[in-house]
Amino acid sequence: MPFRIRYLAHDLELPFGEFVVGRGPECQLAVDDPLVSRKHAALVVGSTGVVAKDLGSRNGVLVNGVRIEGPRELVPGDKIRIGNQEIIIYKTDEPRSSPYADEEHRRAMQTIGGMQVAEIHASIEAAAIDSKGEVDIRLSGRSETSRRFQSVRLLCGVADKALAMGRADEAERILASLLQGILKRAKSGQRPKGGVAEYAALYAARLAAATTKGSWIDYVFDLYTTISAPLPGSVIDELYTIVRKVKGYDIKLIRAYVAELQRVAPQLGPADRFLVQRVEGLERLASS
Repeated sequence: MPFRIRYLAHDLELPFGEFVVGRGPECQLAVDDPLVSRKHAALVVGSTGVVAKDLGSRNGVLVNGVRIEGPRELVPGDKIRIGNQEIIIYKTDEPRSSPYADEEHRRAMQTIGGMQVAEIHASIEAAAIDSKGEVDIRLSGRSETSRRFQSVRLLCGVADKALAMGRADEAERILASLLQGILKRAKSGQRPKGGVAEYAALYAARLAAATTKGSWIDYVFDLYTTISAPLPGSVIDELYTIVRKVKGYDIKLIRAYVAELQRVAPQLGPADRFLVQRVEGLERLASS
């Protein structure tokens, strides 16, 4: 039975070996807390249990409210306090995650915020596409599919943290494979459902703002032209700000998208037709 930790409402599997917690970006779980040292503590995972160690931190490590003086074996339910952060250890009956077979994702393996990014991508690939080739993000209940698909939002949350810390390149590295995979599947006829396209467009827009790369604006319009749907208002709001600042995007893609919206406009309701009008205004702004 693998060990897991619960931190900030996220459940993360602990890999075998040393799992370091601290403020440093090299830590497996990087936390933004002034009371936490750069390398504050380690959870050492073996086949039979987990041991907590203080790595010489300034403010110490507490287990169930008591500061530890040396290695401390943990049991499920133990609460570990590091600075202002609380981590709960527990076991699960689920098998450990299997290695992801795609060599591209093997090369892209990296650790950030305590999560193996390639494993999250693997989870998305395994669960996000149903037998009909449609993305399934039903978040109700406790099905394996819904549990795994929350990895999409989790991965975007990790990218948000990187963006908040000014690490645009890191956020781009985290999301690029996921976003390109969504676009590739859309172009092959596997239409994203249930908000996946909105997530992809919104985070592509945020990457465009952070990196000033026009290619991420191109991504938004390429994706939504492919699925022939109006952009959500939240994405349009982002784009109105971004197109004023970012250069190098392909205006032809925006115009192609406007043409596609005008083609399907008679089939749309009043709310969607209003979005079409906003996109037409965006195209005029981008062309000016």
